[in-house]
Amino acid sequence: MSQQSRREFLEKSMFAAAGAAALSTSIPQLSAAESQSSSPNEKLRVALLGVNGRGQSHLSAFAGRKDTEIVAIVDPDESVGMTKGVGNVYKKTNKKPTYYKDLRKAFDDQDIDIVSIATPNHWHALGAIWAIQAGKDVYCEKPVSHNVSEGRRIVEAARKHNKIVQTGTQCRSQPGLIDAIEFVKAGGIGEVKLARGTCYKRRKSIGPKGNYDVPASVDYDLWLGPAPMAPLTRQRFHYDWHWQTPTGNGDLGNQGIHQMDVARWGLGVDNVGDSVQAYGGRLGYTDAGNVANTQVSIHQFGDKRLVFEVRGLETEPYRGAKVGVIFYGTDGYVVIPSYNSASAFDNDGKLIKKFSGSADHFANFVDAVRSRKISDLNADIEEGHISSALCHLGNISYEMGNTMPVKEVAGEFKGDSEALETLGRFREHLGNNKLDTDDTIVSMGPKLTIDSKSETFTGGQASAANPKLTREYRKPFVVPTTAEL
Repeated sequence: MSQQSRREFLEKSMFAAAGAAALSTSIPQLSAAESQSSSPNEKLRVALLGVNGRGQSHLSAFAGRKDTEIVAIVDPDESVGMTKGVGNVYKKTNKKPTYYKDLRKAFDDQDIDIVSIATPNHWHALGAIWAIQAGKDVYCEKPVSHNVSEGRRIVEAARKHNKIVQTGTQCRSQPGLIDAIEFVKAGGIGEVKLARGTCYKRRKSIGPKGNYDVPASVDYDLWLGPAPMAPLTRQRFHYDWHWQTPTGNGDLGNQGIHQMDVARWGLGVDNVGDSVQAYGGRLGYTDAGNVANTQVSIHQFGDKRLVFEVRGLETEPYRGAKVGVIFYGTDGYVVIPSYNSASAFDNDGKLIKKFSGSADHFANFVDAVRSRKISDLNADIEEGHISSALCHLGNISYEMGNTMPVKEVAGEFKGDSEALETLGRFREHLGNNKLDTDDTIVSMGPKLTIDSKSETFTGGQASAANPKLTREYRKPFVVPTTAEL
C-alpha cells in the first residue's frame, strides 16, 4: 500500500472513530492495550534514532505495541545499531528493521511515519527538524535542544509542517503528578511563588583528559554531526558525552530537565523568564569533563522564582527529595520525589495529601499522532523547548562567570534571604564532601536579563551572552534558520 493511500486510510479511520464517539457518550473508555488496532493497514511505521541507553526504552515502547512497527534503526555506531537495535527488535518482534548509519537515508523512506530520537543532545534539534521536513511526526528526548535558538526552530518547524512532536518529559503523562500539579495550582498549599528543583545524583570522575581512540564501529563524522570535529578526549565514548559541552549540557540539561519542567509546570510559567543567574563548578575532582557537577541556577518570572540545584557529589535528600521538586506555598509545601508520586504537607510538616499513579508517555504520543491534535499531547514540543531553554540559560550564566572563593558569593545576594539560604546549604554540602567551605573556587555567573518574547538577552551583558544562544554548526549539519524551515 502506498504512503498516500495508507495515510488516507488512517485519516478515515480517525474520522470514523470520532463519528462513533459523537453518536454515543456511554461507551466506556478503552485501555491503552485495548485501543490498539491489530490491522497491518493501521500500523504506524517507526524509525529509531539512537538505540544505546535511553534508546532501549524507545525500542521497548514501540516494539511492544500492536499498532506500531519499528522498520528502521539509525545509529552511527554500527555495533550498537545492529546488536542493540536490529537484534533486539528481532528478538521482540521476529522482524528485522533496516539499519542505517546516516539518518538522512532513513528520512528518504516515505513509508516511515514516526521518528523517535534518543541520540546525544547535540543531535536532537537537527534530527527532529530534518524529520519534520521529511514529513514525519517526532518523539524527541529531553533536552530537545543543545542550545536555546535551535529549540525554538523545532517548534517553528512543527507548526509550519503541521507535525505532532512530543518531548520525552514523561512526568507530564503521570496521573500522580498531574493531580499534584493541579492541587498546587488550585491553591492546595496557598499562594506559591517559589519552586525548587533538585538533581542530587552522584556522578563520579570520568577519568583523565587525553587522546583516545574512537571505537572502530563508529562513523565519527556522523556521530559528531553539528558539533566541531575534534579528537576524542574522554575514556568512555558513549554516555560520558553528557559531561563535555560540545555534545552535552551537564546534569542540569540531562536528568535536571525533568525536574526543571515539573517546577515550571507547577509555577504556571510559560516562558523563559525575566532573568537568570547561576554559580558552581566541577568540584571534587579534575577529569575530562568541563560542565558543572555542583551548580545553582536561579530563574525569575516576575514575582515567582525557580531555583535549581545540581549536586554530583555525595549528598542527603532535601525534604525527602534527591531528584525532585519542592513547591513552597503560604499554607504548606508539596514534595515531588519521583516521576509519578508526590506528598503535600502543611506548614508544620503534617502530611495532608498523597498523590500517585503512572501512565505511558509513548501511548500519549501515538494517540496524538492518530488524532492529529497538538492539544492531545501531554508534552508538546513548545513545553519541551521552554524547559530545555531554562537549563541552557542557567549554563550560559555559569559559563560567563568570574572565578572566586565561595565565601565571596554571598556578596552577590545581599538582602536576598532565599538565595543566601540556598548558598548556605551549598557551602555545607562542600564541607560534607571535605572541600573548603570558604576557599573552594567557583564560577559566579552574572545576573542576565531576558526578553522572554524574543528569547534573547538584554542589558549590558547582552552582546557577550546572545551569541551563546546558538552555536557555529559544522556543515552540512546546520540547523536551518526560521526562513529555511
